[in-house]
Amino acid sequence: MQFPAPLQRARLIRRYKRFLADVELPGGETVTAHCANPGAMLGLQAEGAEVWLSPAANESRKLRWSWELVAADGALVGINTAHPNRIAAEAIAAGRVPELAGYGRLRREVRYGENSRIDILLEDDDRPPCHVEVKNVHLMRQPRLAEFPDSVTARGAKHLRELSKVAADGGRAVMFYLVQRQDCTRFALAADIDPAYAAGLRAALAVGVEAICYDCDISPQAIELARPLSLAI
Repeated sequence: MQFPAPLQRARLIRRYKRFLADVELPGGETVTAHCANPGAMLGLQAEGAEVWLSPAANESRKLRWSWELVAADGALVGINTAHPNRIAAEAIAAGRVPELAGYGRLRREVRYGENSRIDILLEDDDRPPCHVEVKNVHLMRQPRLAEFPDSVTARGAKHLRELSKVAADGGRAVMFYLVQRQDCTRFALAADIDPAYAAGLRAALAVGVEAICYDCDISPQAIELARPLSLAI
């Protein structure tokens, strides 16, 4: 996924109300940027952190900047949760995810289950469709260990129940954890943060839901799917 315009380097002052962040531009001007991330962002919102912003395509938008990246633990981390679906879809379409290769068609945001939309639906004439749910990951509390979630996610638990029904009915269902950082080698559940989600994933795996995890190469120019991570779930 290429950023359509150059990112602006800035300094984080504070994040507040979940979706807002005050930042200082290089010239000293303070602006409010949109933070497209409903999670806790543990370890990623330290005052004074170096951040990168994207300019709004619509010049009349109230908030002219969106927060995209932050420097944390010596690495760049993507914090925009609107991007993982696109990153995953581009990589799957390019054949860079062997576990999901060989399907003839890819559709996004397709209705299924009980008032839900699957992030990616893979279809082919010779086999059942594959439902792929993508989750953004950027929590790292131990060196090299990516974890999900970083806050309680009732929505995530619902998605697990929907995927479980697909698998139980004989379809293919895949939970795709996309780590928007490049300093991790393993993935685990943050069961202490959300025990219900951890239990839900284990129940989903027991009925045939698959789980995969990949990290990303990140720069101010692009975020691209990179390497598979080992799962400890």
